[in-house]
Amino acid sequence: MKGNFVSVALVVIGALALAVNLDWLEFDLVALLRKWWPLALIGLGLALFLTPDGTAPKRD
Repeated sequence: MKGNFVSVALVVIGALALAVNLDWLEFDLVALLRKWWPLALIGLGLALFLTPDGTAPKRD
């Protein structure tokens, strides 16, 4: 799960950066980050919570 999340996040960020560079999309990244930075903390917390840590109890 953790590897998939990072992979998808990188693809989305790269696609957005490409769209801005090609003038297909206009937005102010700094203003967006100022307003929505707590969402990154929530997402990180959820990703850490839902990622298995490998300490499952052994079954006999």
